[in-house]
Amino acid sequence: MNYRSVKQPKLSDVIMQRIEEMIMEGALRPGQRLPPERELAQEFDVSRPSIREALQKLAAKGLLVSRQGGGTFVAENLGDGLVDPLLDLFRSHPEAQYDLLEFRHALEGVSAYYAALRSTVADREVIAARLDDLQRYHDRKEFDKEVAADVEFHLAIAAAAHNVVLLHMMRALFQLLHQHIGDNLSSIYPKAEIRQRIHEQHRLLMEAICAGEPEHARKAAHDHLVYVEEALLEQGRENSRLQRALRRVELNP
Repeated sequence: MNYRSVKQPKLSDVIMQRIEEMIMEGALRPGQRLPPERELAQEFDVSRPSIREALQKLAAKGLLVSRQGGGTFVAENLGDGLVDPLLDLFRSHPEAQYDLLEFRHALEGVSAYYAALRSTVADREVIAARLDDLQRYHDRKEFDKEVAADVEFHLAIAAAAHNVVLLHMMRALFQLLHQHIGDNLSSIYPKAEIRQRIHEQHRLLMEAICAGEPEHARKAAHDHLVYVEEALLEQGRENSRLQRALRRVELNP
């Protein structure tokens, strides 16, 4: 009987596949610096040339970038093809923010549902930490950091859903969400009661996920975005009334 020889995969290909999995699963984030070759060789228990070859292959795929004297990083522009056209659309058509809110209803409702079903203790700790960050920056009135923390809170929920496509869709939209949430907060956050209500909704969302209640989590995400949309619509109506009043004053000094 003839047996075909089984070809053993190259070490560098095995390492490359593992790093690809870490990027896909979100363990390595866009822009994150990888450990030095020496540490990677120890972690994978292989030679440094095998590590170097794997990193070169990943760089050729566009997944990693090397900086002179600065190390190797996960490419920051993963998924940018989804982001730039949408950012341009939002800059030229501010009313499109309601379309994004509608899209977020679907995307974040699913994220919350599966996060409640699948999140680990570690996932829930990260979500709680992101909410603490959000509250801290809110208390300090550090607006830019508060906006970033709001986005990170929602991304932590997406990561806890343990669906790599969902996670990377959310990350690909990070810049868009950052601008969108920033625009929302700047429009409605001057009102203390709205601000407090939004923080309470974030907490209810986290509690439903931590309690393992998927339907309650999805409803909490839905209620949060409905409230934001209603607050934005009301703010828009107030702005329209103000503009009409100013025009009347100008015409009848």
